[in-house]
Amino acid sequence: MDRTTSTLIDLALAEDIGPGDVTSEYFIPKDREARGLIVAKHEGVIAGVEIAAEVFRRVDASLSVKILLEDGSHVTQKACVMEMRGNARSILTAERVSLNFLQRLSGIATKTHRFVELTEGTPARILDTRKTTPGWRSLEKAAVVAGGGLNHRMGLYDRAMVKDNHLVAENGVAELQNAIDHLRREKPGVEVELEADRLDQVEAFLELEGVDYILLDNMDNETMKEAVAMRGSEGPKLEASGGVTLETVAGIACTGVDFISVGRVTHSAVALDLSLDLLFNDE
Repeated sequence: MDRTTSTLIDLALAEDIGPGDVTSEYFIPKDREARGLIVAKHEGVIAGVEIAAEVFRRVDASLSVKILLEDGSHVTQKACVMEMRGNARSILTAERVSLNFLQRLSGIATKTHRFVELTEGTPARILDTRKTTPGWRSLEKAAVVAGGGLNHRMGLYDRAMVKDNHLVAENGVAELQNAIDHLRREKPGVEVELEADRLDQVEAFLELEGVDYILLDNMDNETMKEAVAMRGSEGPKLEASGGVTLETVAGIACTGVDFISVGRVTHSAVALDLSLDLLFNDE
């Protein structure tokens, strides 16, 4: 587990527990043993099981935690995702934080899967964006992959994405080519993507060297089909972007673009409904 994720767990537990879980301390006998089951209340795709399990272990290392379904698993109502055994107080203390991680990430995986389903049979793949919860990016992007999507750039460092505000600062195509060449010399592993919102821009960008992707920003489907035809079978990959919804994604996928980036798979995903059922050993 990476340092950022480990820190997130510690912060979440400190936020929730504070000076102590007064409910469990005063209403659950100290040595009471129990069995807990995390159960799905709705259909969806699971993500975040490792971090959810780690929350229980972080609260009490003596707890036995068993992951029953791995990330990417499709669940139906009443499916059991995880089991834990041990001190009842510890299970209850860890419950909310563990579920917060698991529900949020499973919601992202479920949302992504819905978009992926609607593009089946086309060459288009669903991408996420950088519209993620601060500090949660690696977790949320892993959840996108669990749902069948692909990750766009992780940050500002691993792909140059030249958008409208950057293009304003450039003095024409020649200067743009010079900037691409400069980047290629100094950072050869960094990919280059240029944003276009008109076909004349697409035409100009196709003449440049060193361009890996062209982002088709807020174009209608017919215009994107023209852009695909202009590119032909070779050249930069084409990415559709801008206001993509479950209602529009299938039509966009049929234009022939290679990728469709969807911010709402992270910023608008609804948490998957999961709950913890606690069974005491004398029940």
